[in-house]
Amino acid sequence: MKHSTERILTTHVGSLIRPQEIKDHLVAKINGDYDAEGHSASLSRTVAGIVAKQSDIGIDVVSDGEFGKGISWSQYMIERLSGFERRPLGNDAADPYAAGEDRQRFAAFYKEMDEADAAASRSDGGVVKAETVCTGPIAYTGQAELQRDIDNMKAAMEAADVTEGFLPVAAPASAIPDRRNEYYSTDEECVFALADAMRTEYKTITDAGLLVQIDDARAAVTYDRMLSAGASKDDFLAWLAMHMEALNHAIKGLDEQSIRYHVCWGSWPGPHTTDVAFRDIADLVLSINAGAYVIEGANPRHEHEWRVWEDVKLADGKVLIPGVISHATNIVEHPELVAQRITRLAALVGRENVVASTDCGFAQTPFHQRTHETIQWAKLEALAAGAEIARKELWA
Repeated sequence: MKHSTERILTTHVGSLIRPQEIKDHLVAKINGDYDAEGHSASLSRTVAGIVAKQSDIGIDVVSDGEFGKGISWSQYMIERLSGFERRPLGNDAADPYAAGEDRQRFAAFYKEMDEADAAASRSDGGVVKAETVCTGPIAYTGQAELQRDIDNMKAAMEAADVTEGFLPVAAPASAIPDRRNEYYSTDEECVFALADAMRTEYKTITDAGLLVQIDDARAAVTYDRMLSAGASKDDFLAWLAMHMEALNHAIKGLDEQSIRYHVCWGSWPGPHTTDVAFRDIADLVLSINAGAYVIEGANPRHEHEWRVWEDVKLADGKVLIPGVISHATNIVEHPELVAQRITRLAALVGRENVVASTDCGFAQTPFHQRTHETIQWAKLEALAAGAEIARKELWA
């Protein structure tokens, strides 16, 4: 894993807005008119294009945009694991995903947001309200899809002359969120079985010479969910510690310098008034045996938490990848602001240990995005420009 030895390197969290041809193939799959060969060819072509474009605008550590995932950043595992089944919920059934203290306090706002999101999803292939239930032993079955993504990524990097790239995948706490267990004797047993299965994905990516980014939005977001169910902060911290143990179990023996661990407070543009403070979970986040920690830092509910690093020490050899660009607003950050966010962290953890990033992905599913595609690229350009301003200051 590269450090910023001569300048501030740039990256992002992974998910990028899919081109229409990828969406068309996925809609055809939903409707039973699927061209598998055409989809495969389209993925190879579009991944090559997206990697080249990232490199051209100044992104150093690139991803495949998560183009190979047919559902969302976390639900895609339904297609790569055995032991789960989807059960449709009635229209009047409560959506397990739509829970939390923030949602209760701002119910009118979330009603409008959910209706707008549902309308956007229906226009691009439809969504069915359903729950995912573990009904049998969990095993990894997505080897073919994973190898396709690895092959496409490596070919694209070679063509674009890019030397470092990553594939984003889900952490045990975040894979298939709101899943229900009917097979294992305890939920903890289910979590560790999931971790064992997902180790296949983590190990295969790192064995192929790519970085693996383990995405874990639910690690922090679950605090808000548990509060609304009457749990305490101590209950949440115990839950989080168990999931951190499961993730370390899943990556045991893998090269830390091939692992990035990403934590955010969810990607939605909501109030976030009941998010857990980063200070409260920093020690658990840093307990993950990863070479880099990708932590949201540009959204106005959490930007002030850069000062946590005045007290919290980044271990030797580790990299901090802070979000210095927000994915959740259409306002394009000024490069000078980006540089300020970078330099104040560099002063605390060392310039060589900072790689500048976005807060989260620009497209949480193939059919749902937070900004327009043109704004996505403008933001990444601002990220690269801000990193160059920071270089001039830090290496003056």
